[in-house]
Amino acid sequence: MRKLIVAFLTLTFFSCATSTKVNTDSKPLFEVLLQQNYGGASIRFFEILSEPNEIVMLTKDPKLKNRVKTTDLETANFVVMNMGEKSTIGHRIEIQSVVETDKNIIITTKEIAPIPGSISIQQISTPYYIVKINSKKEILFK
Repeated sequence: MRKLIVAFLTLTFFSCATSTKVNTDSKPLFEVLLQQNYGGASIRFFEILSEPNEIVMLTKDPKLKNRVKTTDLETANFVVMNMGEKSTIGHRIEIQSVVETDKNIIITTKEIAPIPGSISIQQISTPYYIVKINSKKEILFK
């Protein structure tokens, strides 16, 4: 009986230890670099940054220090998502999916508001997000 238990535990240990190799060299398709409740635009809009002067502007932002490099211009685009002016804190954008096709990148988002009836701070906010898309393909929003 003791040998059976040892054999079972050994088999269990080795089966848990095996795993598939994950490619750590590849970058994720997108990264949320910054989420802020204040500092965005007063109107809702999404903007794709792909020009050299726009990327340089991001590299000089203290909140993005060490997250954006001037060399990203060759391999990535950046998206600024402004939610516009909101009367309470707690609004956010949920990125539901980022899909790469042969020709483009399709970003599907959903605006999330505070739960109705929940306690929210009644203060004007202007939430915005900065997202890095690790592709130079055309970006479409859904």
